[in-house]
Amino acid sequence: MSTVAATHDTHADHHADHHHEAPKGFLARWVFATNHKDIGTLYLLFSLLMFFVGGAMAMVIRAELFEPGLQLVNPEFFNQMTTMHALVMIFGAVMPAFVGLANWMIPLMVGAPDMALPRMNNWSFWILPFAFTMLLMTLILPGGAPAGGWTMYPPLVLQGGNGIAFMIFAVHMMGISSIMGAINIIATILNLRAPGMDLLKMPVFVWTWLITAFLLIAVMPVLAGAVTMLLTDKFFHTSFFNAAGGGDPVMFQHIFWFFGHPEVYIMILPAFGIVSEIIPTFARKPLFGYQAMVYATAAIAFLSFIVWAHHMFTVGMPLGGELFFMYATMLIAVPTGVKVFNWVSTMWQSSMTFETPMLFAVGFVILFTIGGFSGLMLAIVPADFQYHDTYFVVAHFHYVLVTGAVFSIMAGTYYWLPKWTGHMYNETVGKWHFWLSTIFVNLLFFPQHFLGLAGMPRRIPDYNVAFAGFNMISSIGGFGFGLSQLLFAYVIWKCVKGGKKAEARSWEGAKGLEWTVPSPAPHHTFTVPPTIRNEDLAHGDTSH
Repeated sequence: MSTVAATHDTHADHHADHHHEAPKGFLARWVFATNHKDIGTLYLLFSLLMFFVGGAMAMVIRAELFEPGLQLVNPEFFNQMTTMHALVMIFGAVMPAFVGLANWMIPLMVGAPDMALPRMNNWSFWILPFAFTMLLMTLILPGGAPAGGWTMYPPLVLQGGNGIAFMIFAVHMMGISSIMGAINIIATILNLRAPGMDLLKMPVFVWTWLITAFLLIAVMPVLAGAVTMLLTDKFFHTSFFNAAGGGDPVMFQHIFWFFGHPEVYIMILPAFGIVSEIIPTFARKPLFGYQAMVYATAAIAFLSFIVWAHHMFTVGMPLGGELFFMYATMLIAVPTGVKVFNWVSTMWQSSMTFETPMLFAVGFVILFTIGGFSGLMLAIVPADFQYHDTYFVVAHFHYVLVTGAVFSIMAGTYYWLPKWTGHMYNETVGKWHFWLSTIFVNLLFFPQHFLGLAGMPRRIPDYNVAFAGFNMISSIGGFGFGLSQLLFAYVIWKCVKGGKKAEARSWEGAKGLEWTVPSPAPHHTFTVPPTIRNEDLAHGDTSH
């Protein structure tokens, strides 16, 4: 980590990077990056790029659905767009953004000099651009991009062309990247914490990532197995999922969702962590029930492994299976409810101010909860028979993943941007970004509940004229939401270029070790482990 014994106090301001300059030259600094802050920045920029690529695909979908009839693209290309939009957003935008935040913030939050495995860290990032080049390349290959939905169900997905192989190899590469990132995060948290930073003194964001990393290691190989069987079914004439050869297409669904449901929590647990950092800061009050939050996170992670078949209530499961998965799914509402209760209790009778990070955090709590309620509706087997594969499901998971995961990533970006750049962002533009996003995202997804209840199926390029009104509203919301994100890119760009100088403690109520280093954070921090003082801890519970 360091060849020079640093004698300065890590809480000092201007000499923090005296011994450790950033490497000179673009290649040395970015391509061969081993510094956790630089790699975190690469992840975040990559995820922002993919957010706009996936968003452009969503715009194609909403433009086609603006009114009934086939308008702009043929049905085959429409199906390619729905499939690619999901793969790019999940594996290219949301997950790398959380990994980027983990890379940037976890060493700062636990007082570590860097990530435990810096060279592996470099590799786990650079796999991603190659994976997504392979995935996006399928759009120009003969036979086109995969068009069987992001779930890749056989036999439908196997009717695609050679692009299937490219998609499967891309998924393997994303999985390898995720597993390496997760190993690195676990090694860092368990081995490099500053003396006195007990596990139950760690910030909640660090806890949520520790648990998420174990989920990633557990389920990514399951996805790898499922797509490898798809590959051999398609190109080597095996019959894992081919009924004519004695295989079972429903087996794929079981294997896929055994990965897919924990994956949903991989995309939301770090969001819970971010919101648990932001709300206490702007409420100027310690997080209510810190330990309950940690245990609730662990409970959600455990339960995520035993609810997978609620995605499959309509495949002809035995009644006992349907009952088990229904009750197990409802049980997840309990620890999730604990979290929402604790966030609201933290805000209760506090001295709140509403800067942009807090607006996104409060928006997250309210809108994510709507997604949670529609999830409970989907958990009820006889009701799910009606909702399954309709736009109700689309509305549900977009409330969880857009107003949930994506809003939390934006909240975290605004919250830590002063620490990353050394400048305060433009608060007025940030608030415009929040309000426009919130108005348009509800205009975009709320009508989809009604479309689903009325029976409009998912993934169709054309629809009955009875669904026209809500689809038009939804598309207008989609274009508005997409355009609003240009403000987000503008705020980040302006903040990187300059602005009001940020203090070390950029927010008045901010607690935690990351606020004890200067802004911008020096290239190397904590070359000497910091002394943990109770006032630096992010929560009030210091009895451990």
